[in-house]
Amino acid sequence: MPDTYPEAPADGSIMPAMQRAPRNVAETGLPFLFLVELLVKVMFLRGQIGLPALSSHVKLGAGVLEPLLAFMRAEKLCEVQRNGYSGTDADQHYHLGDQGRLRAADYLRRNAYSGPAPVTLAHYSAQVLAQSVAHMHVTRETMMQQFHDVVACTSVLDQLGAAMNSGRALFLHGPAGSGKTYLAERLHGLLSGTIALPHAVMVDGEVLPFLDPMLHTLAADVAPPADPRWVRAWRPTVLTGGELTLDMLDLQFDPGARLYQAPPHLKANNGIFIIDDLGRQRCSPVELMNRWIVPMARRVDYMSLHTGYKFPVPFDVIVVFSSNLAPQQLADDSFLRRIGYKIHIGQLSGYHYEAVFRHVCEQFSMTFNHAAYHCLLQLHDQHARPLLACYPRDILAQLYDMARYEGRPPRLEADALHWAWNNYFGAADGSAGIQNGPAAVLHKGVSK
Repeated sequence: MPDTYPEAPADGSIMPAMQRAPRNVAETGLPFLFLVELLVKVMFLRGQIGLPALSSHVKLGAGVLEPLLAFMRAEKLCEVQRNGYSGTDADQHYHLGDQGRLRAADYLRRNAYSGPAPVTLAHYSAQVLAQSVAHMHVTRETMMQQFHDVVACTSVLDQLGAAMNSGRALFLHGPAGSGKTYLAERLHGLLSGTIALPHAVMVDGEVLPFLDPMLHTLAADVAPPADPRWVRAWRPTVLTGGELTLDMLDLQFDPGARLYQAPPHLKANNGIFIIDDLGRQRCSPVELMNRWIVPMARRVDYMSLHTGYKFPVPFDVIVVFSSNLAPQQLADDSFLRRIGYKIHIGQLSGYHYEAVFRHVCEQFSMTFNHAAYHCLLQLHDQHARPLLACYPRDILAQLYDMARYEGRPPRLEADALHWAWNNYFGAADGSAGIQNGPAAVLHKGVSK
């Protein structure tokens, strides 16, 4: 089992994706017979196909495909026919013969992958290291630009900016509704530059589909890599929450589809991996934390194929843990040492809370009413509710909903705020909601 992967210079000068496209089979780094199997599967699924279309599908040039197709013809796996009179390669179309269709069924039973040709694990690892997220540099100016529309304490923003420069994991903790997840997701805007991503990676004869349209955003206006087996994309941010299990952090092989699924943190390489609602997963926090000790310490993770083959992959992500619980409630000191920053996100100051409230009023097209807002502060004091960032939007949304229901513009009034407060937090008894609400419930046929 290999225990290392190729080192890459810190300046990113050696990038496999930036080298020229392979001109022959040897330059792909892939076995000759593996590529033959791939072409057989593609022809089986697509039927008759021309050389340009085949080249576009598998992302390999004619210089690579021609000896493969010649071998397939010699082995009676495929046949060729001309559909034009120009005498060029564009007129040549290939389709499987009887022997080829039998082989295709066998190949597909073993591994159903039939997409673009993969890159080698060594080239993928070198590329990740060359474009490491640790090479980024976040300044206070960058931070202020990205968070200019966010109401947050300057000290918290400074902590987040420094944490992004460290390349180490960070832990956001505080009460529910304080804005931890929102702040974590906004860190995506601090990721600078684009990266090269492979369509798929080959490991020990198996193919791991890698490019995920749900998680990776292509950079359409940036020059593509020289090798078309790679694409240019923005650095990813991958968010997981309470649905996360330990099994999801390993390679998954679907025996029905006969395809692999890469884990979310592998797809987050060169970017950010957010684990939200830590402590609410179906596995215990201790088990989940222990899973990250080796990757966070060594910047390497270990994956296993369904065949049992184990191999290392780069772990080049900024891990962001977010939890309602304090770090000491979730992990021991040995793990917490590996988390560079523990940042508490608590209630807002009165100044910041009003700023958030005014901003939400603008979004809902409500005129700010200072007297009504003062009533809301009194409710906070009366019920000992902290000034959390989520409350203005959640409460004012109810006023907006009622205004739509009644067919009128939304208005900020003290009685309406009482009604929304009781809806949101639940009145101590039913009378509170009726007394303070904008309308009473009447039974049909019963007068006031």
